Parts: sequence; structure tokens; C-alpha cells
Amino acid sequence: MLAKTLLALLFTLSSNVAGFAADARPAWRVEWDKTIAAAEKEGALSLYVFEAGPLTEETVQAFERAYPKIKVSQLRGRGNDLGPRIVAERRAGKYLVDLFAGGKGTALGTLYVGKLLDPIKPLLLLPEVLDESKWYRRELKYVDPENKYIFVYIGNAGGVEINYNSTLVNSKDFTSYWDLTQPKWKGKIAATDPRSRGMDNPVLFFYYHAKLGPEFIRKLYGDMEVTIARDYRQPVDWLASGRYALCIPCVSDEMDKAMDQKLPVGQILRLKEGGTLSSSGGTLTLLQNAPHPNAAKVFVNWLLSREGQTIVQKGRKGRARTASNSLRIDIPKTDLPDEVQRRDGVDYFDADDDNFADRRPADKLFNEIFGKKDK
Repeated sequence: MLAKTLLALLFTLSSNVAGFAADARPAWRVEWDKTIAAAEKEGALSLYVFEAGPLTEETVQAFERAYPKIKVSQLRGRGNDLGPRIVAERRAGKYLVDLFAGGKGTALGTLYVGKLLDPIKPLLLLPEVLDESKWYRRELKYVDPENKYIFVYIGNAGGVEINYNSTLVNSKDFTSYWDLTQPKWKGKIAATDPRSRGMDNPVLFFYYHAKLGPEFIRKLYGDMEVTIARDYRQPVDWLASGRYALCIPCVSDEMDKAMDQKLPVGQILRLKEGGTLSSSGGTLTLLQNAPHPNAAKVFVNWLLSREGQTIVQKGRKGRARTASNSLRIDIPKTDLPDEVQRRDGVDYFDADDDNFADRRPADKLFNEIFGKKDK
């Protein structure tokens, strides 16, 4: 009888110890484990991804290896296609996508303005993600007016590249954007239509930069007989063939492909007006009524972790020029291409700053310029 009593007492004590050990876990860990279990029960995650952005297929595959019970479906495309598609789906009562990973223009101008987002800020859970000392300028960066819907995880230094045909242009002739307005370049410049979605970076840089502004836009696009194309690839083809000597703006991904193919094109990056700091498609948003909310939470935290951002920063396999500069500063930057490296002491024009986010005045100016040319 005594032996049975002692065994019962020992069992009770061991159970209490085990329960105490479980309860001793940090609150975030308890929530994280529950979230993973719920995400694995959902078993799926739906992403709409800007195809030229930093969220590569290799990164998504790495997530699936880390969480093999969560199957990820991806729809990849241009932001100006994916944004309207989400709007159309929602109007039809279809809630198919959990997260949009792409440019600030689509995230803010289409999804946020259309009130299609839930705050992404409450999803952030892992201590290493929430630790602001791990991030550039010691802050978690959002680019919506309420600082909770559109999270930015990329900060590429650079500028608005002057793209040129290397058989027709000596890059040393350019030290300023104003050099584009020299008479000898009149009629020799092509451009992707700056009014197109995806052209936010050059448009906002030109319009709001104190040393450029509306005067520069009028001079370049109004006086220099710039040939405009709505197609992203066309200006790059014109440039590579020598039909035009210069292109600004041209889509970076198309230029990267041309340079990878060893076509006679190049880029001029550092000009005296300084550089930009851009998310370059590296924003993350959560759609309202996401069909897989727990899987979305796991993905967001994994992507923003040191592990996830290390993979993001590598870019596409075999294409070093596609590497992106994570805003996490606890990741080595030595292998990044020179053009995206952030440098101490540089006063960057933040292309994602909400104070410079309104495209409407610039678009109005472009419409006036191109409207006069069309008459």
C-alpha cells in the first residue's frame, strides 16, 4: 500500500514538473509552436509575387524545405498585372491569396488604397525579427501612412541608372543627370513610359529631388524627343541594336538580362545628384481574409529571419546581379554587387519615403508633356 502511495506521489510530482517545464517556455515560443501546428494543419500558402523582385523561387523552395508540411503555390508576374487581378478577385468574392510580395507602388497604390489589406505588423513574432538593432537605421520599416501594412525588407542603394549602348556612348561623358539634356542626345533617347506602374523609383526621384524636379522632367521628356514604349522589353532591344544611344528609365531586370547576354549595353550609376535607397520590389503585405493565416504568419517570420534574409540576399541562382541588399544588418554584405551596397555617409534619397510617395503631380506633368507631343 505504501509503495503504491509513493508511486502515485512520484507520478504526480513528475507530471507537475513536466507541466511547469512546459509553462516555463517563453510566451513567444508557445505562440510560435501553436502557429506552426496550425499552419501545418492548413497545409498550404498562396503567394502573389512580383517576378523580378527579391522573393525568388529559390527562397520559396528553401521555406518549403524548412516546413515541408506547408505547400506553397505561387503566381508570379508584374505588379501592374497582379494588383488588378487581386482587386478583380475580391470584387468577385474570391479570397485566393495570403500575401503579396512586390513593389511599393502596387502595395500602396492598389492594395492599401483599395483597403484590401490587413495589418502585417501583428504577425511579427520571432524575437530576432522584432529586434530593431538587427535592422538598418535600427528600425522596422513600413511605407504606408499607418506604419503597419506594408513591410519593407530590402534597401538597395543605387540610383536611376542611365542605360547606354556601349558602341555609341562614352560613359565618362556623364557626371550628372542634366548631361542627358545636351543637344547631341536629342532624338537618341528611348524610355519605358514613366507613367507605367513599376516606374515609381525614377519618377519620384526625378520629381522630388531638390536638384532635378519638374524643370528637369520638362527638359528631358519635353525637349529631347524621347521615344516612349509601353512594353518593358522594347527600349532595351532598341538600345542593344543601336537604334537609340540612351535609355532612361529602362526596366532593371530587362537590362540585367541584356548584360548577362553580353549585348553592347551598360549602366551609369553614380552621378553627382547622389543615389537612392529603394525597396526594389522587396515589400510584403497581408491580404484581408487570407485563406491560410497561420501559414502566412510562419512564412513572414521565416522570411524576415536571419536565415530567410540570407537566402533572399543571394538573389537568383547563377545571376549575381540579381542579389538584393537586405535591411537586416547582421548578414554579411561582402558578396553583394557594388551597385546595391549601402555606404556610410551617403545621404540617400529614400524612394519609399511617404513624403515622396504621391505620383499624381508627376503623372500630371508627364501627361501634359506627352499630350502636347501627341497633338
